[in-house]
Amino acid sequence: MALVLVLVLLMVCCGSAREALASNSASAFVQNVVYSNKIAIFSKSYCPIRVSDVSINAYLSDRSSPVISISSLAFVVYSTRAKHIFAELNEKPFVVELDLKDDGSQIQNVLLELVGKSTVPQVFVNGRHVGGSDDTRIALLSGQLQKLLDKI
Repeated sequence: MALVLVLVLLMVCCGSAREALASNSASAFVQNVVYSNKIAIFSKSYCPIRVSDVSINAYLSDRSSPVISISSLAFVVYSTRAKHIFAELNEKPFVVELDLKDDGSQIQNVLLELVGKSTVPQVFVNGRHVGGSDDTRIALLSGQLQKLLDKI
């Protein structure tokens, strides 16, 4: 019985140690990517999009008055848009496709701790967090992105 208890304790401790090591490894990876590359984008290889069916329903109610409802939501292609911004600037970012990495979810958790967001993309320029796709576009339009890119 004592042997079983010791084995269970070892499994729990080793499991926790393994998780801590993986977390430290993911954290070290993120830090290395952010500070070793001029531009780093944590992304996904597919485009997360929000799509709503466009529907138009017209019918006559009991009162013979037409009722029409229209619902629509535009395509939102965040990761592709962020990558495209840098392509237009002739810049080549270091891109980490989280869905293609075994520890992608751990890296995403590190990003949540680091910047307060786990959504993708997350863009860093010269070690500074720019934000997501919308933030990157705003920085581009305001000239702030170019200032960050020009810093050495």
